[in-house]
Amino acid sequence: CGIYTGGRVMEGPDFRKLSKAELRKIVRDIQVLARSSPEDKFLMVSTLKEVGEIVAVTGDGTNDAPALKKAHVGLAMGIAGTDVAKEASKIIIMDDNFASIVRAVVWGRSVFD
Repeated sequence: CGIYTGGRVMEGPDFRKLSKAELRKIVRDIQVLARSSPEDKFLMVSTLKEVGEIVAVTGDGTNDAPALKKAHVGLAMGIAGTDVAKEASKIIIMDDNFASIVRAVVWGRSVFD
């Protein structure tokens, strides 16, 4: 599906064992975080923000709410998403289609540029 293009792949249990310094050093290189917990997602968002990245997060469950709220832009799924996830988000994807996120970014960049 094009998610992995050669970056670092980690599993949640290994990710959460890293020190703050180690996290800051490698977080930009992580492309896939498998078997991750909601706490891992929140830690990734927090660390990315600490190192100066702009962060967007997608989620649909109550357990995603902390990361959705912490991100610069939280995107919740409108059909499958819980009310908690939607409340924590800045944007609700009404059709639950990730392609809609891409279209929205393209349109937003067009307007901004």
